[in-house]
Amino acid sequence: MMFELLTLIIILPMMLIGVLLFGAFVIVPCAFIFASWYMRIRERKLQRRKKDGANIAFFHPYCNAGGGGERVLWVAIKAILMRYPDSHIYIYTVDTADPTAILNKAQNHFNVKVEPERVNFVRLSLGKLIEAQTYPYFTLVLQSLGTMVLGMEAFMKFNPDIYIDTTGCAFTYPIFRYLAQCPVGCYTHYPTITAAMMRRVKHRLVSYNNSSVIARNPLLTWCKLLYYKMFGWLYGVVGRCADIVMVNGTWTEEHIHDLWKRPLNTHRVYPPCEVSELKKLRSLVRDSDPIRILSVAQFRPEKDHPLMLQAMYELRNLLIKNEILWNKIKLVLVGSCRNAEDEERVKNLRDLAKHLSIEENVQFVVNASYCQLLQLYQNSSLAIHAMWNEHFGISVVECMAAGLITIAHRSGGPLADIIETSAGSRTGFLAAEPDEYARAILEVIAMPAEDKRRIVEAARASVDRFSEKEFEKAFLRAVEPLIRID
Repeated sequence: MMFELLTLIIILPMMLIGVLLFGAFVIVPCAFIFASWYMRIRERKLQRRKKDGANIAFFHPYCNAGGGGERVLWVAIKAILMRYPDSHIYIYTVDTADPTAILNKAQNHFNVKVEPERVNFVRLSLGKLIEAQTYPYFTLVLQSLGTMVLGMEAFMKFNPDIYIDTTGCAFTYPIFRYLAQCPVGCYTHYPTITAAMMRRVKHRLVSYNNSSVIARNPLLTWCKLLYYKMFGWLYGVVGRCADIVMVNGTWTEEHIHDLWKRPLNTHRVYPPCEVSELKKLRSLVRDSDPIRILSVAQFRPEKDHPLMLQAMYELRNLLIKNEILWNKIKLVLVGSCRNAEDEERVKNLRDLAKHLSIEENVQFVVNASYCQLLQLYQNSSLAIHAMWNEHFGISVVECMAAGLITIAHRSGGPLADIIETSAGSRTGFLAAEPDEYARAILEVIAMPAEDKRRIVEAARASVDRFSEKEFEKAFLRAVEPLIRID
């Protein structure tokens, strides 16, 4: 016993001295070398920026898709090039299309023109790692780690002066803040995880992100809830690596405040919506024409196209004694397909329409051009949007600007920012269940022309705050600290 005590008395001080010596001769010099290297690289970047202009890199793997996120990307790039003409734009992308084709699509889909010589594409080869179907289980964390690997590939292929993520890939932020040593900005369309998602799991509700197998099992539900909470903590850690955070609306802002806790660095920047041109459109609908209900949404699971088809089924039941009116109604689903999985989803939706016996009243328009979309706006009477907790709802705003009476989901951006349902100032309708949508559609159809006109006028007056011009001003104001050289 005495021997063991003497051993501890001798060894413990020696171990402590060893740790201190290791810290003094290894850790401190390494930290000093790293800090010197860090400052030298930053100084070199700063000198080059002053001479040649800033290299601004946007992380947007699917820049050739046709959704609202891509509109944000291209309008943001156009705004930066106009404000900072000496800057150089780089886009990290997994798309393999020719640069000219990508820019032409941006012009055709969004009416945004960017000169080819002003934009450089950095092609990434590990795109498979960020696709949800690659990970049937633990999708959130594995897909996020996949974005980290893709971010490393992006950093190794091109080290920018300023990094801006426009897709919500928060796990790339530490790479560019600490390895690339550049300021990090992000435009967050929606948080990867939210308290609402956790509530759905907790209450064992089946949805696209909570399978019936897990919802039926209390133990699996508890495990998934723990997994979500741990992921939420990690998401907060990486999110706080961003110097400037932009969010697209009130709903997203509240969730990002809760998760990232950076209120002073967070800016609400409503996404750019094509309102000025759309407000000029005049309806070409005649009394003898079909009553078209337009949906503009990418064919993704969260957009909940099946809910729209179920609403049409409920509407048919309401009109069971009015076959003439039912035959005049047509749901037009307009959206883009990013990949084979989206194309399979469209096929499944066609099958669902047949199963519900409403296929004659449903039309699919896949990858429509901007000109086609304008024609559909002019030939439609109503618009429908069914996504639960839509982060904002660009297509909702654009349908309202085009003069369509819009019915959107009673949640997220449409509820918080876009649609007003109070009597006397109504700009649209909100619903949640298929039968609610069906009754709202029927109410609009039966509404006197004067009441419809008042709603359309109020809706068009309300969307100016979501214009491209307003977005450009707010976006440039937010990113100025990233680009400005003090």
